[in-house]
Amino acid sequence: MKQSVFHISQMDCPSEESLIRLKLGGTNGIHGLSFDLEKRQLTVTHDAEILENLSTQLESLKLGSRLVSSEESEEGPVNLEVKGQRKLLWTVLLVNFAFFLLEAAFGWISGSMGLVADSLDMLADAGVYGLSLLAVGAAVQRQKQVAGIAGIFQVLLAILGFAEVVRRFFGYEELPDFRMMMGISFFALLANAYCLYLLQRSKSSGAHLKASMIFTSNDIIINLGVMLAGGLVLWLNSRIPDLVIGGIVFLVVSVGAFRILRLAK
Repeated sequence: MKQSVFHISQMDCPSEESLIRLKLGGTNGIHGLSFDLEKRQLTVTHDAEILENLSTQLESLKLGSRLVSSEESEEGPVNLEVKGQRKLLWTVLLVNFAFFLLEAAFGWISGSMGLVADSLDMLADAGVYGLSLLAVGAAVQRQKQVAGIAGIFQVLLAILGFAEVVRRFFGYEELPDFRMMMGISFFALLANAYCLYLLQRSKSSGAHLKASMIFTSNDIIINLGVMLAGGLVLWLNSRIPDLVIGGIVFLVVSVGAFRILRLAK
């Protein structure tokens, strides 16, 4: 039995953790996964002969995986708390899906592409958590099929979003409501922080929410970006900041979608 530590440079969000769980969920010889989002580290307890395969699988996600250490471990196989995992994943899935609906509705009402794009990012995260639920005890082939459908769906939504950003850039549109942009994004930030807290707390009873960990989360940075764009809409009396942040978020969603599609291979 070995215990290997990997540094995952781009694992700064709970959805990346879920992608890794999904990727490794069907691998024989893995007995335990422990995540530290703050340090961007993954510790895997596994059979010695699968180390090379394990490294290859992590590298295929393009998250900046690097093996830090691999040592013999006297610990036996870890019994994963399937019931606890399901409850946690359902909680963060429902929070993200609820805010997808909220941001999509207010994005449409306010005319803000930033909010619409952020709602799609919330939907993408909800999709990742949903895929992770399948990874808890589901067949590998089933996981890959659902991952492929989810990835294609996200890519299509991102393309439609980019097209709408371009249309609004060249067409005439009223200014988005900066109050709704800033207010709804603030509540979405709190929701993301809550999900991050739940996922990190689950690793250790002594874990707590640290500012350095929160503000490295892509989702929270996006929320702050939409809030900033709302302020710039007011200051500059222009819709351009909203379109810029919308385009950036659609790009982020696209990158995440292609990562999911890689899982389906």
